[in-house]
Amino acid sequence: MELVTLTVVLVIALALFFDFTNGFHDTANAMATPIATGALKPKTAVLLAAILNLVGAFLSTEVAKTISGGLIREGEGGIQIGPELIFAGLIGAIVWNMLTWLLGLPSSSSHALFGGLIGAAIVGAGFGSIDFGVVLSKVILPALIAPVTAGLVAYSATKLAYRITRRYDGKPDGRDGFRYAQIFSSSLVALAHGTNDAQKTMGVITLTFIAVGVQSVGSGPELWVIVVCAFAIALGTYMGGWRIIKTIGTGLTDVKPAQGFAAETSTAATILASSHLGFALSTTQVASGSVIGSGLGRRGSTVRWGTAGRIALGWLMTLPAAGIVGALAAAVAHLGLVGIIIDAVVGIGVILTIFLLSRRNEVNHSNVVSEVADSGRAVKIKRNPKPKKVKK
Repeated sequence: MELVTLTVVLVIALALFFDFTNGFHDTANAMATPIATGALKPKTAVLLAAILNLVGAFLSTEVAKTISGGLIREGEGGIQIGPELIFAGLIGAIVWNMLTWLLGLPSSSSHALFGGLIGAAIVGAGFGSIDFGVVLSKVILPALIAPVTAGLVAYSATKLAYRITRRYDGKPDGRDGFRYAQIFSSSLVALAHGTNDAQKTMGVITLTFIAVGVQSVGSGPELWVIVVCAFAIALGTYMGGWRIIKTIGTGLTDVKPAQGFAAETSTAATILASSHLGFALSTTQVASGSVIGSGLGRRGSTVRWGTAGRIALGWLMTLPAAGIVGALAAAVAHLGLVGIIIDAVVGIGVILTIFLLSRRNEVNHSNVVSEVADSGRAVKIKRNPKPKKVKK
């Protein structure tokens, strides 16, 4: 019984650390574009995002229920998984989160968590422990549909914004007012992120309590779980995932205020709708899809498809890569207390190594955007020069 209690305590601690990494990994989803356009100063942006992540975490628990009572079968009528497997799955998610953060790659924290849990559960309890129907309907299909949907909406919204304000083409930017609108739209994304992503850690902790019989099958997260998860993701958000902010804010396309507003609004609408339906959506994928869509929607804008390709590759690798790490950690955890200690030591070692490597080429609030997007000319229209009159 003492081993079970120790494992549960370690799972809660590790889950909250994952929540923390989720916060700084996904800050870019809300604040990369307003920082890139100069609508918000970097430190102000992450503070605002942290506060709204905190508030958003209290608005819904539908996604938490998807994880605690849908993704992995447990309890009566299903295969009982132990907290050591959840511990192993969290190690897989955190290691992948830290690695992609080091590379400045906006991968999905959500899919890292799902991959780690699925890999650990398969090794520890077999394929029958996974409800693949839920995985398909609530994870994979939204991952394919949501970024495309958000991109199309952002493309249309950007086109509409520039059509309405086309009188400013080639003139000093009358669209600069969109910078103020970006404060509202980016705040909405941060609120939506808290509503969706903080719940994933709530679901993991609730799943652990169900696995050891503390909570009944089908129950939602306790109030104290909601509170600590909300504060963990808010603290991580305030730390700022500057490497990923730089990738989304300047690496995909040069963002202007009008298209930034369109991208953020599209992201927020997609995430909020998915949270209401209980879809455990990747906010990173939605935000990246919106930025690409807005880049395609603005005349004269160029999407850097090489960077987009790297991001897409990261999306494809996240679920299986985190799953492999989670599976390896689960195999070690089967050794009992010794295995759990080995997992913890190796996991901490990998995390510290990645952190030390990141110090060699540090990205912070002072150098996150080397050159703020110049909105002096919202759209540069190339006109054919008038033919010179030749005197006879």
